[in-house]
Amino acid sequence: MSALAFIPETQPSPARRQGTLHSQEPIATLAHITKRYGATVALDDLSLSLHPGEVVALLGPNGAGKSTTVKLLLGLIAPTSGTTRVFGSDPRSALTRTRVGAMLQVARVTETLRVRDHLDLFRSYYPHPLPVAEILRIAQLQGIENRLFSQLSGGQRQRLLFALAICGNPDLIFLDEPTVGLDIEARRALWQQIRSFAAQGKTVLLTTHYLEEADALAHRIIVINKGRVISQGTPAEIKRNSGGRMIRCQTSLSREFLCTLPGVVNVEYNQGVVVVTASEAEPVVREMLLRDETLSNLEVASPALEDAFLALTKN
Repeated sequence: MSALAFIPETQPSPARRQGTLHSQEPIATLAHITKRYGATVALDDLSLSLHPGEVVALLGPNGAGKSTTVKLLLGLIAPTSGTTRVFGSDPRSALTRTRVGAMLQVARVTETLRVRDHLDLFRSYYPHPLPVAEILRIAQLQGIENRLFSQLSGGQRQRLLFALAICGNPDLIFLDEPTVGLDIEARRALWQQIRSFAAQGKTVLLTTHYLEEADALAHRIIVINKGRVISQGTPAEIKRNSGGRMIRCQTSLSREFLCTLPGVVNVEYNQGVVVVTASEAEPVVREMLLRDETLSNLEVASPALEDAFLALTKN
């Protein structure tokens, strides 16, 4: 298990939060970012923004540029060209860093410290940290405060790393694969905490390989591939735009007629059941019901996010 909880450099004044939590302006932006590692182009003119009170899932295949994007927003690396702003400032500034929490799969946590020692250490880096009892409750660490990190199970370690990311009561939280190693109950509890953060006006940037997690949590999904943003929108928009919705039913209408309906992209028959794929399902369904009063066993479904993701990133 490896992760990094982001440590600010110094402690700013309490005025750091004023006027930002509920602002409609982006709290973090990448504008026309290019990042090269030698001859390798990790990001290619990439632009994105994060807003208060939203959970954003950053998705992409391995090597797409997700880690580079997060490191830029954290100020861990600098762009080759383009502009990075977090809370209107350089993400490397001390003032900015005290408003950010991060859980990244890039470094190890000291195994010889107890859970409470880790929490006390990280809380000391922030001017207005959460109370220890609150952190323990949120991360479900009650009862193991005096246990060494080396003695924790994989799920307990993951929950502690999450706790370290939220110690400073940050306004912007980066969570990289936060539910790896968690059982179903712990995973759902962490989902609820992420939703609670957004309800408080905090912003969460989530990277995950569990696409059902992104579908369940994200207000907005940004899909990147080969260093570029290739799609973004709500989970429903991502699924709809990647291949339409599927209408399954029994009908006497012919394939030829169904293919003439606006928005229909594919028609398949299988053992008396027709499956119509359409960009917009509702007008197609209305027309089918109008033309066939005997139509039965009607089902309308969106493609799974996994199907949409594979369709978007297959090239």
